Amino acid sequence: MTHAVVIINPLSGFGRHKHEIGQHAALARTILGQHGIDAVVRETTGSGDARAYAREAVATGCSLVVAWGGDGTINEVAAALVHTRTVLAIVPAGSGNGLAADLAVPFDPVAALAMAATGRTTEIDAGQVNDCLFFNIAGVGIDAVVAARFAERGLRRRGPLAYAQLSTIELMRYQSQTYRLTLDGQAYERRAMLVAIANGRQYGNRLLIAPGARLDDGRLEVVIVEPHSLLKIAWRLPSLFRGTLRTGWGIDMRSACNLRVNTTGAIPFHVDGEPRLGQDELEVVTHPRALRVKVPG
Repeated sequence: MTHAVVIINPLSGFGRHKHEIGQHAALARTILGQHGIDAVVRETTGSGDARAYAREAVATGCSLVVAWGGDGTINEVAAALVHTRTVLAIVPAGSGNGLAADLAVPFDPVAALAMAATGRTTEIDAGQVNDCLFFNIAGVGIDAVVAARFAERGLRRRGPLAYAQLSTIELMRYQSQTYRLTLDGQAYERRAMLVAIANGRQYGNRLLIAPGARLDDGRLEVVIVEPHSLLKIAWRLPSLFRGTLRTGWGIDMRSACNLRVNTTGAIPFHVDGEPRLGQDELEVVTHPRALRVKVPG
């Protein structure tokens, strides 16, 4: 019989799963068991647990790890599985679920678990900012600030509306920075409110910041957004939902395998929505086809 480890974060998304961990564990064992997979369920209790459980799964020769949670949980699990033969499957349960959406993972847990058992295995790229891996989107600027503020809230006021409200507040007081960007050896200097570094296309909730990004092309899409007024941001917002954002009108979209971001002092950044802090320089590299994942067959 095939063996799998299911890693569940009961506090993902809006916190609604924390009282249902027993039901989720039973569901995972039942659905995977119907397809001949013996599932061991591990519940996270804090940051780092998901990565540790995934590393244990790899060390014991487990062929499948299912990450049931949000973007942070998926990032931890995926980071432990890169450059291994162990396959990642996702049950989306966060407030964004950008990578899951790009992989066409069903948002219904039963369907997602069935796909974990029967889906096709493919390989996607990983990005790395300094020593931090990401699989969907990393960023410097306003999105990193918003990610940090969002994380400070914990489980209070989650969801798309709360994220939009918080973003508006931070945009009103954010001071854009000047960055020296070096893409595959070619240098640019830009004053920007946002530098998104995209392996996948969307932040989640259908906000497509990099519609040309591909998870398996060995490249990252770099979206540089110059300082915008709130009115101009509101005017461009429909293009994010339509996936029609393009270069022009204060937006520069480029593609690169490697990237350096230089400025003076602290550089707040995020990887898959998880806030981090760098200093003076960020080094970004691509790891082509580093992660094996389950997608619809």
